[in-house]
Amino acid sequence: MTTTAAPATTAVLSMQGVSKRFGAVQALKDIDFDVKSGEVVALVGDNGAGKSTLVKAIAGVYTPDEGTMYFDGRAATVSSPAEAQQLGIATVFQDLALCDNLDVVANLFLGRELYHGRALDEVTMEKESWRLLRQLSAKIPSVRIPVASLSGGQRQTVAIARSLLGDPKVVMLDEPTAALGVAQTAEVLNLVERLRENGHGVILISHNMSDVMAVADRVTVLRLGRNNGTFNVSETSSQEIIAAITGATTNAVSERAHRRATKEDQS
Repeated sequence: MTTTAAPATTAVLSMQGVSKRFGAVQALKDIDFDVKSGEVVALVGDNGAGKSTLVKAIAGVYTPDEGTMYFDGRAATVSSPAEAQQLGIATVFQDLALCDNLDVVANLFLGRELYHGRALDEVTMEKESWRLLRQLSAKIPSVRIPVASLSGGQRQTVAIARSLLGDPKVVMLDEPTAALGVAQTAEVLNLVERLRENGHGVILISHNMSDVMAVADRVTVLRLGRNNGTFNVSETSSQEIIAAITGATTNAVSERAHRRATKEDQS
């Protein structure tokens, strides 16, 4: 799908009034969320806050019951991960979905192999692999070594590079630094910064507040399936964000949402 670039002041992806229910459980209620090109927005919240549901709604795994998605300023409907990818939304889930026995090139092009006649076009795929890795300033010794021999940070690099095939405008990273050491975490955070510098809108899902404060431009907090604040990192503190996560403070946005929900429940 071909789209035109969004203006710098306009969100490349915007979710407005999104709600999702699973039986008696209201997972999301009237959620607003957006990310601009060249911006990192962290999505944070306690377990059960609705982060995974919102991410899967953006990725096309779930279809919202209510609300609208806008992509490049136009209303969009995404009913499958393939459609989300075609639209320009790439997702790197926490499990990475890499094949340890295959090399870097094979993992990058798994399911999207290039052919020259009936034979695999290994030369073109290898060149494209190096191009993607250089775009991320990645520290991978060779694209022909098995993924099993790579460190955790390098494996995350391969997964992120694979997401860039097709030139997406939005990249979602689900807990990219989970279970990584200090050096590997720094390596992954550098990748996030490279994505922003290259003009991608980045959605970072993380429980690590240090990581969030290090690379995010804005932080959106979900609590009990509702918005509980969006904060500019340059104008806030981790303590204020944690207070929003735990419910120690409630901002005007969530108060209005609560009032609307109360009126709907009473009607």
